[in-house]
Amino acid sequence: MSERPLRSYGRIKARALKPRQAGLLETLLPHLAVPAEGTIEVDALFPSPWRGEGPGVGVTNVRASTIGVSPHPLTPSPCRGGGTALEIGFGGGEHLVAQAVAHPEARFIGVEPFVNGVASCLRHIEDSGATNIRLHMGDARDVIARLPEASLDLVYILFPDPWPKARHHKRRLIQPELLDALARVLKPGGEVRFATDWANYAEWTLWLFTRDARFAWLAERADDWRKPWPGHVTTRYETKKLGDCAPVWLRFVRLSR
Repeated sequence: MSERPLRSYGRIKARALKPRQAGLLETLLPHLAVPAEGTIEVDALFPSPWRGEGPGVGVTNVRASTIGVSPHPLTPSPCRGGGTALEIGFGGGEHLVAQAVAHPEARFIGVEPFVNGVASCLRHIEDSGATNIRLHMGDARDVIARLPEASLDLVYILFPDPWPKARHHKRRLIQPELLDALARVLKPGGEVRFATDWANYAEWTLWLFTRDARFAWLAERADDWRKPWPGHVTTRYETKKLGDCAPVWLRFVRLSR
């Protein structure tokens, strides 16, 4: 039996949840949750029994009975097309939900171990009406391991726990084993978008990716890592400026097999 990897995140719950958030964990999360076991078939995760037409494709209301889930005000019903993105550690969900709303033709899987963050994300989902999001409350590595090969177009890793002390670096999410997993699930031409405000973590990540022949760093000039990529949505953590440097924005492309 193989050993589980070291946990790459800290606490999983903080203050008591507000009644609405606790209620959403009970009522909405089960409809949006990634299966706990087995292979994750993305098309099955995002069923689409019809073809949408015109503006708003992917947000059409469909009766729950037509897609095989229990009725709920936010019955999942995005249409296929537009690619699939994974956000590892979505925090409070601001970025994840904003991207899903901006790209209703795409499919988004968000993973976050922090219970309060998942509850916050569910509130954003309900308020926005986004239907193209699925969630997993737990370790992202458990989800990645069950995704099919070449099933993702984009992976976001925004401001992961930095573990700044040298003796804790082994707990960082970015490790050679994660690059192996990402190389497997990303399509050729797919991207990893990573941001951190800890200088050593930026150096660590850049070193690992640039020495891996399966990936290429997309930066051509200094502004490519000093400024966020187009369409970035500022997160609550980002505004706190808890790191030791200005945010560093790194983009890596999965090279052809």
